[in-house]
Amino acid sequence: MKKIIAVVGGTGAQGGGLVRAILNDPEGGFKARVLTRKADSDKAKELKDLGAEIVEADIDNKESIITAFKGAYGAYCVTNFWEHFSPDRELKQAKNMAEAGKEAGIQHVIWSTLEDTRKWIPLDDDRMPTLMEKYKVPHFDAKGEADDYFSDSKIPYTLLFTSFYWDNFIHFGMGPQKGEDGELTITLPMDNKPLPGIAAEDIGKCAYAIFKAGDTFKNKIVAIAGEHLTGKEMADTFSEVYGKKIKYNAVPPEVYRSFDFPGADDLGNMFQFKVMFEEYFCTIRDVNATRKLNPELLTFRQWLDKYKDKMEI
Repeated sequence: MKKIIAVVGGTGAQGGGLVRAILNDPEGGFKARVLTRKADSDKAKELKDLGAEIVEADIDNKESIITAFKGAYGAYCVTNFWEHFSPDRELKQAKNMAEAGKEAGIQHVIWSTLEDTRKWIPLDDDRMPTLMEKYKVPHFDAKGEADDYFSDSKIPYTLLFTSFYWDNFIHFGMGPQKGEDGELTITLPMDNKPLPGIAAEDIGKCAYAIFKAGDTFKNKIVAIAGEHLTGKEMADTFSEVYGKKIKYNAVPPEVYRSFDFPGADDLGNMFQFKVMFEEYFCTIRDVNATRKLNPELLTFRQWLDKYKDKMEI
């Protein structure tokens, strides 16, 4: 009997990577169960055709998660802050998943998480503005705070600390943009510090390796990255791949926070945190350890070669 892994957000970036990793390994001893709010979506239908089980569930509704988790060995739990911009809702969703996992008898849960930056920068630390009255980096802090729900649940858990998705260059508008001077630039408030990054699909592959490793990573933190690159190194790679000069524009975090798009203040704080605590942030996200988990781990250059047609530059 193959063990079922229930994948929250199985039609999304991280979850989809895990589902495909399971489906691409028919002898691996696992089956994929995709949790989605829309079983009739094109992405859900595509995964069903590839062999995944599709179950409708809503992480705002604990009972629906319990039903979807029943009979599964493992669960991959993730939230999407950028869908609603509410850290409080994210906390509630995480609590629902942790409690549902306990009630459904899940034997191994992976929680896709990030640091609670308030452990490094307290709310009264004015080096960085406080947002929403009680967060420094809302989309980090709520996930980090929710870690306790999983550890307290007594389900064997792995806290999977992810990195900056290179896919943000495609989907988040962070790719090279033409400035007033007509030159192409990528703009990040990272100074000259390296940014740990990863292909979203590789997060799923790493998660699959953690499940396959049995007890090895239970009740542990695993932090992953594909490469640590400075803004200039990324810009130079863009230039090589596209055959066009692309520069790196290192703006101060306060300038980035002032940009006119939803979540600019959150992301400005996030990048500032990564710069301020660069040694910690990079050290924990060990690329060599990540590659041992996932030998197919893409470098930034490989990722860009694979997806360059997704960006109009």
